Amino acid sequence: MKVGIIGLGRMGEGMSRRMMKAGIETWGYRRNYDKAQEAFEKGYVDGVTVDIATLCATVKESAPGIFMMVVPAETVEETLNELLQYCSEGDIIIDHGNSNFKDSRRRAQRLEKLGIQYIDCGTSGGVYGLERGYCLMVGGSNTAVSIASPIFRALAPGISAAPRTDTFTRATSAEYGWLHCGGPGAGHFVKMVHNGVEYGIMQAYAEGFNLLHEANAGRIYVAEGDAEVAPMEHPEDYCYDIDTVEVAELWRRGSVVGSWLLDLTADVLRHDHDDLKKFDGGVSDSGEGRWTLHAAVDLGVPTPVISAALFERFNSRKLGQYANRVLNGMRYMFGGHHVR
Repeated sequence: MKVGIIGLGRMGEGMSRRMMKAGIETWGYRRNYDKAQEAFEKGYVDGVTVDIATLCATVKESAPGIFMMVVPAETVEETLNELLQYCSEGDIIIDHGNSNFKDSRRRAQRLEKLGIQYIDCGTSGGVYGLERGYCLMVGGSNTAVSIASPIFRALAPGISAAPRTDTFTRATSAEYGWLHCGGPGAGHFVKMVHNGVEYGIMQAYAEGFNLLHEANAGRIYVAEGDAEVAPMEHPEDYCYDIDTVEVAELWRRGSVVGSWLLDLTADVLRHDHDDLKKFDGGVSDSGEGRWTLHAAVDLGVPTPVISAALFERFNSRKLGQYANRVLNGMRYMFGGHHVR
């Protein structure tokens, strides 16, 4: 099998290397010649080009082509349009980006008219996927997914990644780390919800560690003696110097809240000894959280935790500052309250 990869960043290179280990021939495309050549010289791909036409001709030499787009969601449409100039009936295009599932449905319908099959593949694993493997949430026709299944098997973590929950039945593809979730758009729908869940889990960890970090506030508490701030009734209850680094290490071992995200949290806490001052505290959101809420509203499904996590990201970027000033103004006008 021969596959063309558009996008040779760290994730694209990692995916290429896993496929090569599985015997899949990979050809990469990257606009930057020096970077493309570097990937080839390091053995991360079997061949490279800075020209889409050349990539397509090479991959389609003896069979319909399979092309993987490993590019940011905002560039998928542009990349797809460029790729389609050189694709033909029977080719398969796989989108590994975080595209909106509605866009994936639209693209699949468009390509179906051209005889080209479109697979949306929500991909989790990031830069660690090379060693750990990638969790793949796949949407598309049965035919296209069946043809591309050797790619998914090569990229997925494998059955040893987690203990089996049922050892008496035949293992499914999900237990190997990839799943055909349904028709066009289904893969990116599942990945969207996956990222919404990720928002909630990350927010819970962050809030918990912040609470531990502030557990010594009673030691420095001074009663203000005014009505602007609710007093701390028993400051002596909060005089703990909790070592958040060690708590993170503790929770990784035997706790029900242990996870890979906690492993990463422990790592950053361990190696940033200045209270994470290299981070400015403004947390971005790449779209999936918003799309998850849109779907929740459409379906009438309550998602309060994911909603709160998304809105807190807005707040972290100071998008609520004006509202806070309005609150300051109202309190000042009706009660003469000073600004805090």
